[in-house]
Amino acid sequence: MLRIDRSIYDLIVAHARRDHPDEACGVVAGPAGTDRPERFIEMVNAERSPTFYRFDSLEQLKVWREMDDRDEEPVVIYHSHTATEAYPSRTDISYASEPNAHYVLVSTRDPETVEFRSYRIVDGEVTEEPVEIVDAA
Repeated sequence: MLRIDRSIYDLIVAHARRDHPDEACGVVAGPAGTDRPERFIEMVNAERSPTFYRFDSLEQLKVWREMDDRDEEPVVIYHSHTATEAYPSRTDISYASEPNAHYVLVSTRDPETVEFRSYRIVDGEVTEEPVEIVDAA
């Protein structure tokens, strides 16, 4: 199960809506060895595409080094789908390289509805998991 603070949930959804009609992407880092998404990191979709996302390689290197320096890891890796449901595409599955991460997808196909779903993707196998949105204490 993904437990995520409402403020981070809101930031992910806002980023997805702001970048529409292109896909948005980013990471939520957390302390290494935990499953706590704490630090929202909005990233640039290097493809600037409504059907595909890719982290800019230099930005990704910088972000991953920063996480290493802070003893963090990518707890959530998120992106949006602009015209389809929030379910990983074959490309998304093939690019999933963090077996401990929650892969969050947000569909922006309907501006009135928030479709926010989380998956574990390990060795090409996709497993949807429940999402619990929690209010900060």
